Amino acid sequence: MARLIVLGGGVSGHTTATFAKKWLGNDHEVVVVTPNANWNWIPSNIWVGVGQMKKEDVVFPLAPVYAKAGIDYRQALAVSIHPDGKDGSDKPYVTIKYTGQGKEGESEEVEYDYIVNATGPKLNFDATPGLGDGNGQMGPHTVSVCTADHAAHAHSELMNIFEKAKSGDRQKILVGTGHGMCTCQGAAFEYIFNIEHEAKKAGVRDNIDIKWISNESFLGDFGMGGLHMKVGGYVVSSKLFAESLYSERNVPWIIGAHVNKVEEGKVHYELLDGTMGEEEFDFAMLIPPFSGVGLKAYDKAGEDITSKVFNPAGFMKVDGDYNPKPYEEWKAADWPRTYQNPDYSNMFAAGIAFAPPHIISKPMKSVNGTPINPTPPRTGMPSGIIGKAVAHSVVDLIKHGDNAKLHEASMAEMGAACVASAGKGIFDGQAAAMTVYPVVPDFEKYPGTGRDTDYTFGEIGLAGHWIKHILHHLFIYKAKLKPGWTLIPE
Repeated sequence: MARLIVLGGGVSGHTTATFAKKWLGNDHEVVVVTPNANWNWIPSNIWVGVGQMKKEDVVFPLAPVYAKAGIDYRQALAVSIHPDGKDGSDKPYVTIKYTGQGKEGESEEVEYDYIVNATGPKLNFDATPGLGDGNGQMGPHTVSVCTADHAAHAHSELMNIFEKAKSGDRQKILVGTGHGMCTCQGAAFEYIFNIEHEAKKAGVRDNIDIKWISNESFLGDFGMGGLHMKVGGYVVSSKLFAESLYSERNVPWIIGAHVNKVEEGKVHYELLDGTMGEEEFDFAMLIPPFSGVGLKAYDKAGEDITSKVFNPAGFMKVDGDYNPKPYEEWKAADWPRTYQNPDYSNMFAAGIAFAPPHIISKPMKSVNGTPINPTPPRTGMPSGIIGKAVAHSVVDLIKHGDNAKLHEASMAEMGAACVASAGKGIFDGQAAAMTVYPVVPDFEKYPGTGRDTDYTFGEIGLAGHWIKHILHHLFIYKAKLKPGWTLIPE
């Protein structure tokens, strides 16, 4: 009997574990190690953050789902990986520390035959002084929608702002990225438009100034270098598309910005041209940069081999081309296909946990030398697709041996769909529904734009909102492993 350990129970880890268990049956073990008791459909956190959903609408407990599936669930934090085993045993293992199940604080060594790192990101609030509290947690000056708890707190603070605006006290809201190397502009993009939408519904929009701040060099970059897409039969740039959305809603923007300090009611930032600026706020939601979760790796003798297994940011190295190259020499072929670690064939990474070989947007530095550019998004649909492909590979390796052909899911050959909410409502909701193919541009195959404009398109309207609303319920249904769950695509 082989044992697969999946580290992480988010979109990618949950997908990997549930498909692997379905395909392996009871002949082999699947163990999920995650510090979380609940699964969170993160794309709907922005609706929690404006009060259109409750925390309970976007989370559910993992234990009963895994029990039903026959998955061994450990509510614990993965601390270190020992891929060579230890003295007296060649069996690889992972050290975990429990965060629940009545074993809080207890450590355990769990052996494995295969391991998938799907730990997702660490929310690195402390990368920006004042954005964090100095102890790795969100600071007191801003809010976040990165977790369901954060989003519920953001809603409470936002309601205070609306009450002040109703009483005649003009309010300033700032939304965007809290560091020059942030990813996940999409969540902030959705949140700012949902705030604007709710402010109109509450009758306070005229007494609230709403502003966007981002590390993107142009609106609509999204960490993908922007894109050209078909809108209403015409090919337009995401820059024009995004600028139209902001302008129509009277939301000014600050772009090419590295937020380098946050104080009560004020952010300090540096622009690409070297200008230093300040922006005051009464309410701010700033996405933190992501890093790896801090997993360590040790060889048989106990020597630290973390730098061998992970990149400096803490993401696991896989089968990508990590050789430094000038931006002009980066290629779609640099991106990983199988997500297998090059040194340990029984180790894979999926979702945000794998190390991207390079950024997608053009690398930028301010005249002072400060890097200011988005890092690659690896969330949502790509995470699910990669998780399923990795599950396929591990299952085939277990069933057919080391010569089994690995399944591939290169982001440079992968299309993805995104539905970005611009306000929730039965009759007045709006969302921008977009597809992109491929996620990582391939300028050799698609000269000029890097993408196939026949499969890269976008529209905004009420229909998009209903698609996002339906997807919310569909993916929670799928994650709960309800009847027919395997038929719902990633």
